Amino acid sequence: SFLRQCVVSFSPGQIHGDSVKQMEGQVTLSEEASLTINCTFSTSTTPTLFWYVQYLGEGPQILLKALRDKEKGSNKGFEATLDSSSKSFHLKKGSVKMSDSAVYYCALRKEQPGTSTLLSSLINQVVDMG
Repeated sequence: SFLRQCVVSFSPGQIHGDSVKQMEGQVTLSEEASLTINCTFSTSTTPTLFWYVQYLGEGPQILLKALRDKEKGSNKGFEATLDSSSKSFHLKKGSVKMSDSAVYYCALRKEQPGTSTLLSSLINQVVDMG
């Protein structure tokens, strides 16, 4: 039988002094392995954090979000907890499936009177059936 693998690559994003970052490079996972995609942020206030997912041939959609410190978002077996002290919002799943193949975005929204900044960092997840 074929070995099913997920290859995950990361790239950071930054705008106006705020940033959302992942570890750069690639991670290769076998199907049913656990997955953690690190997302850290830098901003002067506690923002709203999002994970978006974009499946092949579809537009981006919100996977989960957290609006306040220690809030946990969960959906489709994925979860992430907003931690203001470590400025992190890591996406985790206990067992990945082939259907998890998608493009994932970690995004930050900082709202102040009269302004709203949406900052995202692209994560390109490719599944290799080889």
